[in-house]
Amino acid sequence: MLTIGEVLTALAVFLFVTQFLKLQRLRRRLPPGPIPFPVFGTVIQLNFQFNRDLLMKLAKVHGNIFTLWFGWAPVIILNGYQAVKDGMTMHPEDVSGRLVSPFFRAMAKGKGIMLATGHTWKQQRRFALRTLRTLGLGKRGLEHRVQEEARYLVDFFASVKGKPLDPSFPLVHSVSNVICAVVFGHRFSRDDETFHEVIRAMERLFKFGGSFFHHLYEIFPWLMCRLPGPHKKVLSCYDVLSSFTRREISMHTERGTPDEPQDFIDFYLDHIEKSKDEPRSTYNEDNMVYSINDLFLGGSETTSTTLNWGLLYMVANPDIQEKVQMELDAVLGRSQLICYEDRRELPYTNAVVHEIQRFSNIISVGMPRVCVRNTILLGFPLKKGTIVFPNIASSLYDPEQWEAPRQFNPGHFLDKDGNFVSQQAFLPFSIGHRVCLGEHLARTELFIFFANLLRAFTFQLPEGATKINTEPMQGGTLQPHPYRICAIPR
Repeated sequence: MLTIGEVLTALAVFLFVTQFLKLQRLRRRLPPGPIPFPVFGTVIQLNFQFNRDLLMKLAKVHGNIFTLWFGWAPVIILNGYQAVKDGMTMHPEDVSGRLVSPFFRAMAKGKGIMLATGHTWKQQRRFALRTLRTLGLGKRGLEHRVQEEARYLVDFFASVKGKPLDPSFPLVHSVSNVICAVVFGHRFSRDDETFHEVIRAMERLFKFGGSFFHHLYEIFPWLMCRLPGPHKKVLSCYDVLSSFTRREISMHTERGTPDEPQDFIDFYLDHIEKSKDEPRSTYNEDNMVYSINDLFLGGSETTSTTLNWGLLYMVANPDIQEKVQMELDAVLGRSQLICYEDRRELPYTNAVVHEIQRFSNIISVGMPRVCVRNTILLGFPLKKGTIVFPNIASSLYDPEQWEAPRQFNPGHFLDKDGNFVSQQAFLPFSIGHRVCLGEHLARTELFIFFANLLRAFTFQLPEGATKINTEPMQGGTLQPHPYRICAIPR
């Protein structure tokens, strides 16, 4: 006679085999990929990792469109420039949904822009884009804000008088102040402790992304939301940012909306009033808070991290740094105000800025999309709700598109005569309906900040230091390891 233990074991094996066979039937209709198992999907074979290099390695085995499984959920991976471009642009509306995963749902509650989907996303994105354009996005008005912050940054570096410093905080402070001026109507001083706290909270948020505990939360949300750990601290960091934003909104509300709105909050408060009788309106204070958080996070971390990499690459490649400085001196001199339009007369500097973006490749994989309706993706039928991951990093490292993808080489953006050349596989801002709405601002900031710093200083390692670590640290964005450099006035 069988014991209770033997019966339970036999039942567990039967259920496992049944579910395993069911998974195999489901995967036949999808792109190829590793064999999934019940409960875990393919995460065991992936060693609980999910990063760009692993995905590029899997593409060599399974092809540039393949399937991974997170539990019972299939995730379609697009790898390489052609697959990413075709997958995101052939039926862009079909793959315009955003995966609101358990952790990001706990954080942003499906509100705002970046982590919203459907009607909310469309309304909030449309309003944000229209308002940013009104406030000067793509015009000289907003460029003036960038030039002003670049001047503050140069002054700060000059005040250090060539002594070793960690450039990460000055960079993120200056870049953040550009979006603050647009959204809040004012900048924050370097001594503002509240603003320091917000920047520290933002940095913790990005460092948590892609970590082991982040993956655990996405796989076992019902368990992790009940347990203490770093995920709880990170969610409280997002609350710090939200409280900061609500405080700014309260200050605007108390003073009243001016006749001529001056900043993003003014425009949003005015729009809440105008749309209050619209039955499907998503314009309310919560969506305003989360939209502003998205603008702050998206408009600060990625640009400052790219500049952080840029200074490190200049230290590692002093010959390239010198060529940039020679071009800047020859074309602009030492006093002329640097404009974004100057990039047309500075092809080498422009190429270096683009190569910094390409080579640093700071987005580990890319943001996931969701099919909003049944569709065909590169020949495979996908059901509504299917998750699609465009591996943007693989486009920036695609060996079929770049001469030396794993080397820092500004020549990737120059022709034989030294003229700047745009490259189709250069997709750091993504592609399709979810392309970054702050792309123009980010491009302007990168060029103006970088050109101002290189014209004013030569960057080098502190005396006695010889090692330069250019390997990234894993996180929501790929950061350089902390380093110190000397900004030597020219």
